[in-house]
Amino acid sequence: MNLRSMRKGLIAAVFFAAFGTIGGGVLAAEGTVSPPAPKGEAIATFAGGCFWCVESDFDTVPGVLRTISGYTGGTLIDPTYKQVTAGGSGHLEAVRIFFDPKKVSYGTLLEIFWRSVDPTDDGGQFCDRGESYETAIFANSADQKRLAEASKQKLQASGVLKRPIVTPIETAGPFYPAEDYHQDFYKKSSLRYRIYRYGCGRDARVRNLWGKEAYRGITLH
Repeated sequence: MNLRSMRKGLIAAVFFAAFGTIGGGVLAAEGTVSPPAPKGEAIATFAGGCFWCVESDFDTVPGVLRTISGYTGGTLIDPTYKQVTAGGSGHLEAVRIFFDPKKVSYGTLLEIFWRSVDPTDDGGQFCDRGESYETAIFANSADQKRLAEASKQKLQASGVLKRPIVTPIETAGPFYPAEDYHQDFYKKSSLRYRIYRYGCGRDARVRNLWGKEAYRGITLH
């Protein structure tokens, strides 16, 4: 069994344990688009491969209030995990990060994001291959887009990464929360999560790519 199959096997096991056999075996996503941020909060939307890992990482950042794993960037309404990972939907696994802008800036979140992924990989992330696992920054305002583009240009010009940065910066569209069993997976199934993350080689690759800058601002679980 390859590592991607292992992840799908973990998902199937968790789903069956929680829900049994229902219909086609995949719970439909929540029927609504994720709502806007409450007053006093702001949202960052990042796609960094497996949303379990992105959610786990950003939950440790001071100033981050909560995170939601989901799907965005594509054309399907209320997509399911099965539809997204099959490819062709245009959707990526992504995380909506609600944060307190008085405690952490969007610019800081961008710097943390870059150093928690491989932005030079255009085929997915780590062991997870295919369009749904590609990286992207989805800007929720014109100001966020400006900051993200400037951050990307600065990083590329620094020469820290030896290959071109391929992470696109897009205007955010509808964001559909993923099935409930994906939310806080690293807490609900911590052992399975750790086995998957280690086996996928995520941390080893990020450290190899970024050196001492890897996971700056993040406390790894």
